[in-house]
Amino acid sequence: MDRCVVLVDAGYLLGAAASLLAGEPSRSRIVVDHAAVVAGLRRRAELETGQPLLRIYWFDGAPDRVPQPEHRRLRVMPRVTVRLGALTRTDGRWAQKGVDAAMHAELSELARNRACSDVVLVTGDGDLLPGMMSAKEHGVAVHLWAVQAADGDYNQSEDLVAEADERRVLDREWITAAIRARDIAGVCPPPGPRPEIRPEIAAILSAPLPESAAAAPPQAPHPAKNGTAPAPEPTPASAPRGVPTPKDLAGLGRAHAAPPPPHPAPSATLRWSSDRSWTDRGADVPDTSGLPTLAQLTTAEQRWADREADITAVSGDPYEVGQVFARRWIARLADPAHLQQLSTHYPRVPHRIDGELLRYAARFGLLAHKDDQIDEQDRYAIRAGFWREVDGRTESSADGD
Repeated sequence: MDRCVVLVDAGYLLGAAASLLAGEPSRSRIVVDHAAVVAGLRRRAELETGQPLLRIYWFDGAPDRVPQPEHRRLRVMPRVTVRLGALTRTDGRWAQKGVDAAMHAELSELARNRACSDVVLVTGDGDLLPGMMSAKEHGVAVHLWAVQAADGDYNQSEDLVAEADERRVLDREWITAAIRARDIAGVCPPPGPRPEIRPEIAAILSAPLPESAAAAPPQAPHPAKNGTAPAPEPTPASAPRGVPTPKDLAGLGRAHAAPPPPHPAPSATLRWSSDRSWTDRGADVPDTSGLPTLAQLTTAEQRWADREADITAVSGDPYEVGQVFARRWIARLADPAHLQQLSTHYPRVPHRIDGELLRYAARFGLLAHKDDQIDEQDRYAIRAGFWREVDGRTESSADGD
C-alpha cells in the first residue's frame, strides 16, 4: 500500500520538547496544542514520504491505562489512534511501561500486513530496533525523526539512527509552532490585584510563599525555668513552590497581606475546604441546603455538551477546571440570589457543591495515583479557580444592578 503511517512515542516527543524549551524533561513545564502537533506531523510526513497519510498512532502512558484529558482529545481527532501503556511511579518518578512493546507490535503488524509503504517513527528508544529491522525486511521504508536536542547532541539510540532509512530532526521552529514553555509561577496563576477581585481573594491568589517550609503560625515560646524566653528555634531553609496552603498563609503574617477586607476574614488560618470539614466553624455555619448542585441544574442535552467540551476544549489545568465548573453552575442558576448566597460562604465551599466540584476535577486525571486522592495543591488551585469565577460574576451582577 502506498501510504505512510506515523508512530509517535509521546513520552519521547514531549519530554524532549520540554528539555529543549524549558530546560528539563518534565511535561508539566510545557503547554501542548495537540491539534497543531497532529497537523504538523501529518503535513511533514506526507511531504517527506510523498505518500498520503493512513494514520497517526499516538503511544503514551497513563495511570492504570485510564485516558487523560489529552488522550481524550487526541482519540477523537481524524486519523489519530491512541494506544496507552501503564504509567507507574518509582522512587518519586513516573515511568512508562508497555509503550515500547506496543509500538514494536504495531510496527511489525503494519509491515507484515503491508498496510503502508513508509513508516515514520518519532522515538529515541533503542528497544524498537528489532521492530525497525523487521519492518525493513518486509519492504517498508523507515523514517526516524528526532526532536532537536537541548545540548545539540543526539537524544536517540545510535543503533536506531544507524538502522533508519531516512533521518530528520524536528527543530525548535517546528516544535514551537505547537508547543511552548509554561510560565511557572505556581500551580495557581495569580491574577494580580484588580478592581473586580474581592481583596481577600486577591490576598490568597497573589500572596508570596513563606520562607519557612513548615510555614506554621508562630507559637508562644515556653518560658525557661529562670523566667526568660528561650531563643526561637531555627526554621527550615526553603519552602515548597506552588499554591500557598492554609498553613502557608497563616505563616505569612499581616506584613505580606493584601489591603484589609471591608469585613473580617473568617479565620486566621484560611481553609479552602468545604464547610463539613471546617474545624473552626463553630455554631454559626449558615445553612447551605438550599443551594442547588450543578447536576440538579443540568439537562441531559447540556450534560452531553459538557462532556464534549471537556474532551475538546478544557485543558485539565486545576485552576481552569474550577473556573469551568463555576461558570456552568452560575450560567444555569434560575435564581440569581443563589450566587449572592454562595459568595457569602467564602472561602468555604458548601459541602455538596465541593464534593461535586472535586468529582468533576477527577475526570481530568487529577487523582494522585498513590491513594486516589486529589493532590493538596491541586485542590487549592481548583477551589481558587472556582472562587475567582464566582467573584467575577458576583461583581458583574452588582454592577448590573
